[in-house]
Amino acid sequence: MVIALLVGLYYSPVLLERHIMPALAPSVPGSNVPPRGVDAATEPLGTPPAATGSGSFRLQDSPDPGQDFVAYDPCRPVRYVIRTEGSPVGGETLIHQAVAEISAATGLRFIYDGSTTEAPTEQRKKYQPERYGKRWAPVLIAWSTPEETPDLAGDVAGLGGSAYAHVPGQPYVYVAGQVKLDAPALAPLLAHRQGPALLRAVIIHELGHVVGLGHIDDPGQLMHDDNVGTTALADGDRAGLALLGTGACVPQL
Repeated sequence: MVIALLVGLYYSPVLLERHIMPALAPSVPGSNVPPRGVDAATEPLGTPPAATGSGSFRLQDSPDPGQDFVAYDPCRPVRYVIRTEGSPVGGETLIHQAVAEISAATGLRFIYDGSTTEAPTEQRKKYQPERYGKRWAPVLIAWSTPEETPDLAGDVAGLGGSAYAHVPGQPYVYVAGQVKLDAPALAPLLAHRQGPALLRAVIIHELGHVVGLGHIDDPGQLMHDDNVGTTALADGDRAGLALLGTGACVPQL
């Protein structure tokens, strides 16, 4: 009975956090954008897997009607950090496993930049040079509570999304993201045999939002908003993630 309740909670609706940045100027002391081209390579760092042929996925809406979808720049690593405060035992390992799943499904290269004390916020700054150096802020994956993150109240056990940046004449690109996990609601999963797989699936689902997937009205997909049993990426999820790995390289950012 406890398992059924928690499985019903962990795919609750997710809020996408995205904010349009103004046109970027060259970085100068005191500016709110990093120097152009930090971490940028001349070609993609990985290769997305072959498409599955499934159309059972939905991408997040693009702010530009002429751009089909927004994605992370495949010519740069997607850096991530973990706030481990409040983590259940084994939580960090499950996060790394989930990141590896998303990396393999998109071809994007993820780099772990270590732990952080940064707290999740609704209006997170995309550039924090005093904390992370002169590059876009890494994806923050944080264990939290409804008291700290009110949007986790009720049936919402996880939130995920990314913020984008844009320069004129170039595509919109995701540059910084967040995953917020309701530790008090999710930790009890680990008391059950399938608990690690269920919790890992929650994190994969939220990271799917971070890289650009939306909810899909197909109960067979991990990105279904009311999933009650799927613990692995399905063909539709994989098709969408492979597409999101084909975004544009934008060294001007």
